[in-house]
Amino acid sequence: MTSYLKSWFTGAPSASAVLDVPTFLKVSPPASDDGEDTETDDSVPAFPALNSAQRAAPTPSQAPLILSDSALMPPPPVPSLASRISGVAPRPASSLLVPTSTTQRPQKPSKKREKVALSPGHSPLDWAALKSSGVDLRGVDSLSRIPPSVLKQHRSKDDAWTAINGKVYNITPYLSFHPGGERELMRVAGRDGTHLFASTHAWVNADFMLDACLVGFLIPEPSSDSP
Repeated sequence: MTSYLKSWFTGAPSASAVLDVPTFLKVSPPASDDGEDTETDDSVPAFPALNSAQRAAPTPSQAPLILSDSALMPPPPVPSLASRISGVAPRPASSLLVPTSTTQRPQKPSKKREKVALSPGHSPLDWAALKSSGVDLRGVDSLSRIPPSVLKQHRSKDDAWTAINGKVYNITPYLSFHPGGERELMRVAGRDGTHLFASTHAWVNADFMLDACLVGFLIPEPSSDSP
């Protein structure tokens, strides 16, 4: 130990003080079984791969053309000669639009229904006041079941009955209040006027208009052999 310290300060180590320095041997890794090189490869791989389907596809000769607005949206179809002659408009190109049925103007009705001039004191308000006045507009004491044969007996201006929707009304007091005139209302006197009433003014509430004139209800004609 003394000799080692002495050699440390003097700078000349003795032979016994020289220590063995370990050495490192470079050993290569064994080769792989399949014979491939196992060295690390940090190069960037090809994309797409060299054996991929993308590389096998033929390369287009030129870039795709950019279509104009006229090529993307074709012009609307020109109406045929037959459709222009018949007056029927062609179906629009878009299915979101409602197709027009015809380009011709609607024809005016051949016969126009006109209202007649009512005499003073015979307006709808006057009729409503008459109904609420308490005056007897039925002309009968009680409601009854009325067959067509009995209804037919009441067809004069002084005694006019009609049936509307199964109810029989005494329309005699309403003749002078009818906006279409007495003549039009007398067309249903003595018979069932439901069809003519619906085809002329179906929006009118007959039950409200003639409720004070109700005389009974229309029933089928009884058979001859019934007691």
